[in-house]
Amino acid sequence: MQVILLSNVRGRGKKGDLIKVSDGYARNCLLPKKLAKEATAQALNELDNAKKAMQHRIEEEIKKAKEEMAVIDEKIVKISAKAGNGGRLFGSITAKEVATEIEKNYNVSIDKRKISLNGEIKSLGSYEFEVKLYNGISAKMTVMVVGE
Repeated sequence: MQVILLSNVRGRGKKGDLIKVSDGYARNCLLPKKLAKEATAQALNELDNAKKAMQHRIEEEIKKAKEEMAVIDEKIVKISAKAGNGGRLFGSITAKEVATEIEKNYNVSIDKRKISLNGEIKSLGSYEFEVKLYNGISAKMTVMVVGE
């Protein structure tokens, strides 16, 4: 009997897989526990449509990430902060502040968790960082910290 898995089943497959199992295993284990459903024509059509929708969503996310990368790649973000003697900041510059400045200057909304700073920024100067927009798509930027 062919079934479509509704959740991951150890040793059999992952959610959405079409697998062939014995009739008894399907009737006595998978179907009653709602781990799978019988592979009818309608169910196969629904599975195919769901996979196409997922692929379309992934393509749209990649397209959006490439557009954002074109806008912000190799750009400079200026942040002004209060500093004491020797250029040491009172506090530090965080990824949240960098994300806010990117959105303000370039109209690109970036989640602060996608910004990877190389350590903490605690003094005046220029620092390079990376913005991970999607798996395999990232933009390199520079933050310039100036005193107020």
